[in-house]
Order: sequence, then structure tokens, then C-alpha cells
Amino acid sequence: MTTLTEHPRARTGAGEDGGGYDRLRVLITGDTYPPDVNGAAYFTHRLATGLAARGHDVHVACPSPTGLPGIEVHSGVTLHQLRSVSVLVHDTMRTTVPAGIGGHLDRLIERLDPHVVHAQSHFTTSRAAIGRARSAGVPVVLTNHFMPDNLFGHAHIPERLHGAAGALAWRDMVRVAYRSDFVTTPTERAAVLLAEKGFGRAVEPVSCGIDLERFHPRPAERAAARERFGLPDRDTIAFVGRLDEEKRIDDLIRALPRVLEGRDAQLALAGVGQREQELRGLAAELGVADRVHFLGFVPDADLPQVYVAADMFAIGSVAELQSIATLEAMSTGLPVVAADALALPHLVAHGRNGYLYRPGDVGTLAENLLAVLEPERARAEMGAASREAACRHDHRRSLDRFAEIYGEVRPRRFAGLRRSRTPLQGARPRLRRQVIAA
Repeated sequence: MTTLTEHPRARTGAGEDGGGYDRLRVLITGDTYPPDVNGAAYFTHRLATGLAARGHDVHVACPSPTGLPGIEVHSGVTLHQLRSVSVLVHDTMRTTVPAGIGGHLDRLIERLDPHVVHAQSHFTTSRAAIGRARSAGVPVVLTNHFMPDNLFGHAHIPERLHGAAGALAWRDMVRVAYRSDFVTTPTERAAVLLAEKGFGRAVEPVSCGIDLERFHPRPAERAAARERFGLPDRDTIAFVGRLDEEKRIDDLIRALPRVLEGRDAQLALAGVGQREQELRGLAAELGVADRVHFLGFVPDADLPQVYVAADMFAIGSVAELQSIATLEAMSTGLPVVAADALALPHLVAHGRNGYLYRPGDVGTLAENLLAVLEPERARAEMGAASREAACRHDHRRSLDRFAEIYGEVRPRRFAGLRRSRTPLQGARPRLRRQVIAA
């Protein structure tokens, strides 16, 4: 185990980062971080490494991927990996051991003396960090990525109990959120959802952001990308994400036979999940097994090529607070067909950069897929509109805004003492100004 020592930059003087903001010491806490494969983990990694690249002193407290505690430094970010155990309901995820976490975080906060704690969830690690930060007078920013629907399948909660379980889960999340000084969430729709679930304070939508340089149109490389993944050279519909219940991938497979009546097409699924074998069986049952390609886990470094290999992107999920995968596809210049649910309608302008369909309406889904694939000129125009919309989500703008937020909540110092802050209570539900369009 690596012992905890004070980071050499922990008490350096003030300065400015590359964007003109004060250099900050930031402790980011989360209950998922790479090698975990999910949107919250990837966002936390991009945020941490992006801030570190700008010269900020960035620390991340998260569950250890091996179970053993320790400290590592990657891409300028100091990872404080906390003792963890496997989550029984999920094959790959781990959770921090609650015993002793409060004292560990107390010592970490005391030694780092962070200007702000940025929590990425309300679960074990972040919940404890929020409590310890409040006790130490350190301001807390909370970004909500939580949707109960993303947990139902893993927890094996019967569908008849989803409503009651979801209500309890939201109540718990809102209670923790009230302990924060500033709350953000990826989209305006997600902010409204928090208000609907009982959070009465202001919430600011700040896009998770994407790297527009990594994900950009490269049509000349399409054939090579298909060859790289073993895909035949035909119209390709792509999906990237977990192969789990709430993603509704079965809708895409059920629509494929109708699409094949009009186009020589195929479906490429990049990801792993609990429903993979069930989805393989469905494809075989419908006679389209040779047109559904399971690419498995694709490393992040190779992910842009999945989109390059495709002609369009399709997503049937009903539990997206933003959908980074959809944004990456749009940034690559792909038209999108998406379920008309939660944040997806904020990304897909029906008839402009793709089409929306009612979740579960396989007939309309098939019609929309054909509408994109058939006229190649319209496909190109929709792809250009996708790229234009994605450019509003440049991750550098997200980093700018979070640096501003940290400065806004950062307490002033008086005679070496930190002034304690308390959360604002009783404010009516409202949105903070939206800096990045959803």
C-alpha cells in the first residue's frame, strides 16, 4: 500500500491556469472511475485530467479497482484509491468499504486543504466526502448523473416495484444534494427532473462535454474502420453503450428485419452488458444474426473508429440524462435516430439531424432508420447538422464553467481561517443560467 503523504503542490501559492482562472486544489470524489465503463466514470476522468492539464492541483477519491487502497498518479491526477469490495449485483463494479472512510477522508481533506470538493454522486464515497467537507468548511459542488432506471436491472428489482423504489432513491439523492453549495447536472431536462423530484434549489445545466478533435467526421476512413472491426462494407447502424435493459437494444434488433426489406444494412453494437446473450438469441430468432455484430468492449482509444465505421447512430434508451455516446456520434457527423425520452430530444431535432420515435414503437423506429439510410444526400445534410449541434458541447467550455463555479463557491480567507458555508434552503425551483446549450 502506498502511504498518504502531502502532495508537493498542495500548498503552493496562487497563480493562473491556461484559461486565466486561479489555480485551484480540487478534490473530486466519485463512486465510479476508469477502468469502470460508464458515462459518469468517463466524465469524471475527462474533468480531472482536463483540469490537471490546465495546471490545477487535482485529486480524485474513488473505489480501488483491486480492492486494496493506495495512491497513484495518472495524467497529472493524483488518485486516492479507497478500500473497496465487489458490488454483488454487478459483475465489474466495486464500492468503497464504509468502515473507516470518514476518518480517511478527514485526513485527506486536512492534508490537501482543497478549495472545493466536487462530488459526482450521492453514493458511498461522495456521500461521505460531502459530509466531511461540510464539517471542515470546504465548499461542495455536486454533479448529478443519477437515474434509478440505470440500477433496476442490476439490482433485479421487479418491474412492479420500480415506482416505489425509484421514489425512495430520488428522495435519498435529494436529501444529499441539499448538503451541497452548488448543484449541476448535464442538461436542462435533467435539471427540471431534479426539481420535479423535490429539489427546491437552483440547478445549473453544464454539459459533460466531448472532445471535438477526437470525434470528428472522417468519411474517407470509413472502409478501413469497418475492416478494422470485421464489419462487411454495407450500410451500418451503430450503438455504443452497455448492453443492459434500460438501453432498449432489443428494439433496434426487432426493427432490423423491416430495415432489411429496403436496405442492405447491419447493426454494430459496441459494448458489453447483462443482456448480451439474450440479444444474441433474439437476433437468431428473428433471422438476423448475421446482420447484428457484437463488437464487445472497445477501448477508449479505439472508440472514435466505431463511429467512423457507421453511417448513422441509433439509441433506444429511456434513461439518459445526456448521452455522451450520442454526442460523440453527432460530433463524428452521424445522423441519429433516438427514443423520445428524457435528454435525447434535446440532442436530436426531428427531421434536422435525425428522428425521434416513441419508446417501444418498433414500426416507427424502422421507418426512421430507413428514412435516414435511403437518401444519401439527406443523410449527409443530417450528419452536418449533428456536427453543428455537437460543437455547442466542446469539453473546453465545460472546463471553463466548472473553473468559474469553483471560484464562485471558494470561500474567502480571514486570518488563516476558512469561513464555513451552509447550503441555501427554501429557494423555489429554478434553473441557473445555462452556459452550454443542451
